[in-house]
Amino acid sequence: MAAVHLTLLVMVLILPGSYGFRVSRTGSLNRFDSLLRSPVDFDDDDEELRNGTTWAVLVAGSNGYGNYRHQADVCHAYQILKRGGLKEENIIVFMFDDIANSQLNPRPGVIINSPQGEDVYAGVPKDYTGEQVTADNLYAVILGDKKSVKGGSRKVVNSGPNDRIFIYYSDHGGPGVLGMPDMVYVYANDFIDVLKKKHEVGTYKAMVLYVEACESGSIFEGLMPKNLNIYVQTASGADENSWGTYCPGMEPAPPPEYMTCLGDLYSISWMEDSETHNLKKETIEQQYEKVKDRTSNSNTYTTGSHVMEYGTKEIKKEKVYRYQGFDPASKNFPANKAQAKGKMDTIDQRDADLLFLWQMYKQSPENSVKKAEIFKQISKTMAQRAHLADSINMIGKVLFEPGQSNIVLNSRRDPGLPLVDDWDCLKSMVQLFEAHCGSLTQYGMKHMRAFANICNKQISLSAMKDACIAVCSRESIAGAQQISSKGVYSS
Repeated sequence: MAAVHLTLLVMVLILPGSYGFRVSRTGSLNRFDSLLRSPVDFDDDDEELRNGTTWAVLVAGSNGYGNYRHQADVCHAYQILKRGGLKEENIIVFMFDDIANSQLNPRPGVIINSPQGEDVYAGVPKDYTGEQVTADNLYAVILGDKKSVKGGSRKVVNSGPNDRIFIYYSDHGGPGVLGMPDMVYVYANDFIDVLKKKHEVGTYKAMVLYVEACESGSIFEGLMPKNLNIYVQTASGADENSWGTYCPGMEPAPPPEYMTCLGDLYSISWMEDSETHNLKKETIEQQYEKVKDRTSNSNTYTTGSHVMEYGTKEIKKEKVYRYQGFDPASKNFPANKAQAKGKMDTIDQRDADLLFLWQMYKQSPENSVKKAEIFKQISKTMAQRAHLADSINMIGKVLFEPGQSNIVLNSRRDPGLPLVDDWDCLKSMVQLFEAHCGSLTQYGMKHMRAFANICNKQISLSAMKDACIAVCSRESIAGAQQISSKGVYSS
């Protein structure tokens, strides 16, 4: 029998193609998967991980080729976790999946996350795509509630009390909200409630969240308890943007055929750190310090952001591999050697779509129909942004005393306080505005603070409705345009 076992072992070693080996980027054989580790390669003294599983939920909350970077981020994260030994049944991926095979993609079927990056799309599971990428499905997946999931693979985090969970989210955001393709937002209070419910049922040992979005700190500021055994990192504070990078015209630049940003600064920072260090030796705190420095863009916060922390910070003492796995190819990598990273070229997340449109415009043939159509789209986008800002400002003037509206709409609460006292009010105010004034859009999420401040001033829904009708009705818009036109011609 011993001879048979030895023969089988030799066959595994010399016939990698027949036994599902994967050759790493460094050329070394680094996976025995079900034979040697489940879900990660353990240390001898790490007995507790032997009795638990590491789960991951990866979410790209946008769609459209101009938002290429969000799906690229999530696909890249999947590859890191898969190389780290997490099993596919324990990794759940949300992405619209309209990028890889888009007509605009210069490399059909391929997604890259950095200028010289390899394909990160290959092998990524299509758990929840298209219309299945919703807030409700995300909540059900985290809670392990398969009955409430609509469509998709129906994979959920079916975790137990000894399991660890890693959640990574990349998308647009605004004060108190994260985006989803159907524009039904992930509201901060709803998301925190889901985390509390997960804790109440006792189906995890510890959880780590990384969140990439503008104002992502506002999801947790004043809301995230410290006793849930959940540690949170956000790309930005409660009142600042996050940033795209690896964009056309930047240094380093994407390949010339790409017209869109390949990644986001915070996301690139943590993933490139994970790929260049031994995660069995690097602690979450060590990763946080390096990622914080790089995301600050060498302390240039006008083109960088403050990486924030919330929740159970004691978890930072743990090694990163407990949540992201361990790639044997990284065994001889440094534990925490600082990488020399200069200032990164970046762009405000909310302007990345305009950069994409301008790149399309510049690359279109002169005097072509396509070039004219793209210019119209750019003009329409700019007009829509102006309409949103003007409408909200005018609503403020209707609701508040003259000279006070701008102060009220733009006021910031003290650190440690949540964005709004009444979250149901915030949701209702947004619904009223969209019903009468049009969709906020991904860009318009930046105005959430104005609606929150209207609620904090205890303005009634009926007063808000009247203001929206007065400002955004077709009659008032036409009247305003007529007055403006008369004023121009009479001067």
